[in-house]
Amino acid sequence: MSGARGIVVAIDGPAGAGKSTVARQVAGALGYTLVDTGSLYRASALVAERAGVSMGDQAGVEGTVSAAVARGALRLEAGDAGLTRVLVDGEDPAEALRTPAMSMGASAVAAYPGVREALLEAQRAFGRAGGVVLEGRDIGTVVFPKAELKVFLTASAEERARRRCDELRLRGIDADYAVTLAEVRQRDHQDASREIAPLREADDAVRVDSSDMEPQAVVDAIVALARGRGAV
Repeated sequence: MSGARGIVVAIDGPAGAGKSTVARQVAGALGYTLVDTGSLYRASALVAERAGVSMGDQAGVEGTVSAAVARGALRLEAGDAGLTRVLVDGEDPAEALRTPAMSMGASAVAAYPGVREALLEAQRAFGRAGGVVLEGRDIGTVVFPKAELKVFLTASAEERARRRCDELRLRGIDADYAVTLAEVRQRDHQDASREIAPLREADDAVRVDSSDMEPQAVVDAIVALARGRGAV
């Protein structure tokens, strides 16, 4: 996975660390394809919700998501400008995926082996050719353990909660910092303590703490790392 075919850049980290924005900009700077794996799990939660299945019903969620993937109702496809997008029943539910409820739902359903298995091949399929940036929580540890560059992008819980509040308020959604901070910490606990593919830093990952960094500085640092690993 190197040379002319491009490398695999895996960006993992906790919720609210800015992985989606950073990954998008890194992919753009490198001319790579962005695979938004986090949206796959949010979409899985959305599929379960629309089917009236409780997030706590493991068998129900696994069956619903697996069936949706099998019939093409939940899929990942190439989009414009080197991006991929998730489709649910043929539509792009981008706004519906960014709510706090879907964020918590994604963490819940991601703990289910049947969901992870259903989504694993979709992620790997887009990465096999190289020249891709993937972001999530287990990209460098499970999905692409041999990725040429693994980045663990993080920030303090307090900073991530502040960013989340700012994001919600910009979208006209009322946000309470204390509540948001509690949600961030709960999400961290869920992601780190689940039995299947828990959030953890790969042994060979490069840690980037963005707490006190400007967004562009984070992007520049990762692009430099990627070029040092063979990205052109």
